[in-house]
Amino acid sequence: MAFPSFLFLIPLFLLLSIPCSESKLSTDYYKNSCPNLESIIRETVTNKQINNPTTAAATLRLFFHDCMVGGCDASVLISSNSFNKAERDADINLSLPGDAFDVIVRAKTAIELSCPGIVSCADILALATRNFINMVGGPLYTVRLGRKDSLLSKISSVEGNLPRANTTVDEIIRLFESKKFTVQEMVALNGAHTIGFSHCKEFAYRLYNYKKNTPTDPGYHPKYAAALKKVCENYTKDTAMSAFNDAMTPSKFDNMYYQNLLRGLGLLESDNALLKDPRTRPFVQLYATNQTAFFNDFARAMEKLSRYGIKTGRKGEVRRKCDAFNSIQT
Repeated sequence: MAFPSFLFLIPLFLLLSIPCSESKLSTDYYKNSCPNLESIIRETVTNKQINNPTTAAATLRLFFHDCMVGGCDASVLISSNSFNKAERDADINLSLPGDAFDVIVRAKTAIELSCPGIVSCADILALATRNFINMVGGPLYTVRLGRKDSLLSKISSVEGNLPRANTTVDEIIRLFESKKFTVQEMVALNGAHTIGFSHCKEFAYRLYNYKKNTPTDPGYHPKYAAALKKVCENYTKDTAMSAFNDAMTPSKFDNMYYQNLLRGLGLLESDNALLKDPRTRPFVQLYATNQTAFFNDFARAMEKLSRYGIKTGRKGEVRRKCDAFNSIQT
């Protein structure tokens, strides 16, 4: 039977629409070269989370800060040296938790003993993040592998690529759109705030100095604001003071973050703003009432984020260490 010729153009069109670098990724990339990769990462992640329960949130944040600045290429793991200041020394990255860096270094060390010079730090970070999310109750999604590690890491590349606690919705939308993410994908990714914590200095102005005649942001539930004031009362002396992003189920990956926004329990101003803006409010309301929808959309957005700006072929390398500075910078 003869078929219209245009039908055979559809798969080719879809193939051509996929960036060349993404097409080089695959789920079985290390099937022969490092068959124990998944089990090594699983064991490392499990042990770390058991001993340090905040590591899941820490690693998810590290992954986001890596991918949003030049792509998922492990550039945030690179240390500065006397010749160059790296991404991790940008002010917004100084609070990235040490446990996140530590678990990636531990995994890389174990993997190097099994299959030296094969697995990139970028792939390890992507896999570890997925495993951590699932371990604390979140969705399990597919991570395609084959990333190379970046040859570059510059502090100057960070500013403007990561949202801050007081970034407006307009600014956040523009930031994500510049990286080809939709408004809905942005709101879904913000659900990562269902775990982890933020330092008091990031939101203290909402408690004490919001406006001239309104010292406390009325977006806070009054009892929540009062509790936060007690938690953060000495934040100027102790800059490490912090509060959970999700006061209700801080260690569980669920949709409580969105439910909290409806109750006036959004910790950061950028969180609370998602409920106010008509472009983002419908997705907040959807995810607050439908955890399955949130999990499905978050998983798809994370898969997309994990492929953003990746390096393959000669555009990167496989670093032997995940905390070293590459000599190409010197």
